[in-house]
Amino acid sequence: MQNQINTLPKLAKDKHKENKTFFAKLRKKPPKQLDYIMQELHEEEFKRTDCLQCANCCKTTGPLFTDKDIQRISKSFKMKEQQFIDQYLRLDEDNDYVLQSVPCTFLDAENYCIIYDVRPKACREFPHTDRKKFQQISSLTLKNVAICPAAYNIVEEMKKQIKL
Repeated sequence: MQNQINTLPKLAKDKHKENKTFFAKLRKKPPKQLDYIMQELHEEEFKRTDCLQCANCCKTTGPLFTDKDIQRISKSFKMKEQQFIDQYLRLDEDNDYVLQSVPCTFLDAENYCIIYDVRPKACREFPHTDRKKFQQISSLTLKNVAICPAAYNIVEEMKKQIKL
């Protein structure tokens, strides 16, 4: 798995132009069954992919924390929201709350999330490959294929199945 993670940025970079062209066409004329196809591809890939063997998303990027995320997580820590923000978060250039640093503070040595049951929405939905109206998040997907081996595999399979 580590070898796959190490080669992923180069693989994604090599496929970037091809993927960008594919997604541009997909946005213009998405197939009627796109959401169904993406759900199937996502489910099939995650039968083979064990996120605990990877956790590259947690090691290299940080999620956005919504107000609801902050409320839920701080409550689980029995902290005031502002105390949680001060201890773990910062505002980024878009004025969104993000982690102060990566890898994620809440990732343990065995790649388990210590706040898994209350984790941010962005973490719950990552890599977003089963999202409805998938064609609308193509720029996010282009970034995620360089981080997540499963997202990379899903996009490669998607290009085989969907002829544009």
